[in-house]
Amino acid sequence: MVIIIKEKARSMVKPSEKTPRRRLWLSVLDQMNNPSHNPVIYFFRSSPSNNNNNFFDANILKHSLSKVLVPFYPIAGRLRPVQVHGGGRGPHPRTEIDCNEQGVLFVTAETTSVIDDFGDFAPTPQLRRLTPTVDYSLGISSYPLLLIQVTYFKCGGVSIGI
Repeated sequence: MVIIIKEKARSMVKPSEKTPRRRLWLSVLDQMNNPSHNPVIYFFRSSPSNNNNNFFDANILKHSLSKVLVPFYPIAGRLRPVQVHGGGRGPHPRTEIDCNEQGVLFVTAETTSVIDDFGDFAPTPQLRRLTPTVDYSLGISSYPLLLIQVTYFKCGGVSIGI
């Protein structure tokens, strides 16, 4: 079965208030892996108790996310490669988070499929389409640290892909 997922909107959600402008170094452990996003998908089935107009309303989710980004402001920043001098080793590369309020990617999508169409939820290219994508070829400073996709299913269920 072919599952069609149509992206409806893509926007950057920024902190709702000004946040500290600073740079935070990543730990050595954080820098050991290639910078990429590790996808996680959460599914929520519709039920009579949550069948109201606000069930996973995208505007409410974006507003709440903008509030959460105030205390968790580094998530709204970007990675930045730097050359560090000193320590007796000469210049060496290091990565830091530039806390610049550029925001988190928030995507809404819809599908005519139902949650059960994904079967046992084994990793497949179709399941991967429930998470947002970015162009990694533009470099680590170009893409958000957090990507969120909310997909609405025909059955009334919702998935959140991070």
